Amino acid sequence: MPVITLTSDWNMDDFYAGSLKGMILSKCPAVNVIDISHKLQAFNTAQAAFIIKNSYKNFPKGTVHIIAVNSNTSEKPRFLVFSVGGQFFITYDSGIYGLIFKEEPDEIIELSQDRETISTFPELDIFIPAACRLVKTAKIAALGKKTDKFRKAIPLRPTIEDNAISGSVIYIDSYKNAVTNISSDLFQRIGNDRNFEILIGSNHNKINNINQGYYETTPGELLAVFNSVGLLEIAINQGNASELLGLEKNSGIRVVFKK
Repeated sequence: MPVITLTSDWNMDDFYAGSLKGMILSKCPAVNVIDISHKLQAFNTAQAAFIIKNSYKNFPKGTVHIIAVNSNTSEKPRFLVFSVGGQFFITYDSGIYGLIFKEEPDEIIELSQDRETISTFPELDIFIPAACRLVKTAKIAALGKKTDKFRKAIPLRPTIEDNAISGSVIYIDSYKNAVTNISSDLFQRIGNDRNFEILIGSNHNKINNINQGYYETTPGELLAVFNSVGLLEIAINQGNASELLGLEKNSGIRVVFKK
């Protein structure tokens, strides 16, 4: 069964997600509609990119992902379809592509807009018709004009020194754990099995070991772990790390290796 996913900065208490699902069922009823998330912070493109980046690979080829975040922020918004590895991503020309992917897209189509006035609900008026055509035909070229021009935001990357990595918090999950942009591969390459200290925020909090799991630390204690997507995560076992430590997006996390 074809799949269409929905990711937005709407609240599920509003009518937007329900309207989209109703339109999908009307236009292409033989589709499995999957909600990835509708609880994103309003206009937070980076948060949306993190969630899509770490979920899309688990979907089958042919899946159409509708990313409805940071909409209608310009007088003449562009709506794009990216084809990547057999999956399709329908979204705004907001720069989000560069936050999700390192590689260039296989193909990009700028969606045709037949309406004389700008839609205040383009997800319903433009995205859903395009998504249903895709799941029926998988022919991206029929949706509009081919283009190679699109905005590409650059993700925040760690600073690397001989004996240190300076990273940042890039995501706060639903357990209030702070996920950083320091990968396991980078940590191992720079650390080279040396002892280390992880300095958090103002450096008042320090960690000198990496857990294999949260359970290895006493409830209420601070810990570090490489999570399921291979990124360094700062947590408190059965606690709320981001609030208790004052961590938020872009907070500094520094790993210092012993010489």
